[in-house]
Amino acid sequence: MNVIFTCGGTAGHVNPALALAGYMQERHPDLRVLFVGTPRGMERGLIEKAGYDFRSIEVSSFQRSLSPSGIAHNVKSLKNLALAGSRARAILRDFRPDLVVGTGGYASYPMVKYAAKEGIPTAVHESNMVPGLTTKMLEGYAGCIMVGFEECRQHYKHPEKIVVTGTPVRGDFFRQTREQARQKLGLTDDRPLAVSFWGSLGARFMNEHMLDFFRLEARDGMPFHHIHAAGKGSWDTMRQTLEAEQLTKTPGLDVREYIYDMADVMRAADLVICRAGASTVSELTALAVPAVIVPSPYVTNNHQEKNARILEKHGGAQVILEKDATGEALYRAAGEILRSPELRRSMSAGMAELGIPDATERIYRTVMALRK
Repeated sequence: MNVIFTCGGTAGHVNPALALAGYMQERHPDLRVLFVGTPRGMERGLIEKAGYDFRSIEVSSFQRSLSPSGIAHNVKSLKNLALAGSRARAILRDFRPDLVVGTGGYASYPMVKYAAKEGIPTAVHESNMVPGLTTKMLEGYAGCIMVGFEECRQHYKHPEKIVVTGTPVRGDFFRQTREQARQKLGLTDDRPLAVSFWGSLGARFMNEHMLDFFRLEARDGMPFHHIHAAGKGSWDTMRQTLEAEQLTKTPGLDVREYIYDMADVMRAADLVICRAGASTVSELTALAVPAVIVPSPYVTNNHQEKNARILEKHGGAQVILEKDATGEALYRAAGEILRSPELRRSMSAGMAELGIPDATERIYRTVMALRK
């Protein structure tokens, strides 16, 4: 069996495809896999690192600006889109897939569209609460659209095509208990653990507020353990400030550039303070971890706030908009949750209502059914 996965733009689009590809190869050792993305997107590095063959299609975004530069950009994007069809058809002729699965990103559009036109079974997975432009454009072509939550169905013109599968979460997140994860991290007392991060590249604005958060918890004698990832863009500045104020010597405060042992840290966490990207939301719900969420206001269609509001609606998260997310506000919200085991249990139950730990298996069954 030959399968094409097409994705790109963000890790939230690429990771579900990588999870499904690995799962399908375990089930079908003779499976041939090809990934298709854009030539300069982050997907290329992630896919090649995972050991898969990669082909590219030049597809770019459209801008709403009517400025000369915006118009020029859109003219180029139209030309790329016109050429993308012939490139997609060439890839289909060469690889001869039995199935094409798109998980978001501009390259998904020509691959899924032309595969559907040729009668090849197709499916699309949408990680976010509200469909992105590519998913909207493919709704009429795809055999089915897989989503994270039942509430997503209302945002589609063809709700009969919607299948609630959840979004895949790495298997190593479930290979140990919370207690085992705490032992690995060396957390020997009963204080709960707060984990915070703002993305792999960090968010300078939010990290400035986190410095105030650190000062407040250090002032109060570290009532809970705290692991924070500053990200590459903020790490040097944050480290210098922490050293100057001797916060690096504060027991229980662990500030890092990046959390490499994320499976251990997330499994041990009693509260996560974070953005609302699709991958993070799927991890929170699958692990049933309470969260304080500050949605990024800089993403298309404000989809992070829409993701976060679903968690809030089910009682699993407290949402604080970035304009209100001072260090003091975040510390106050985190403290209220961490001081109350009853509130944490309630929020965990709310997250669990949305969690789909077997999302990869559900997606596998869904796409395989399209081939019958």
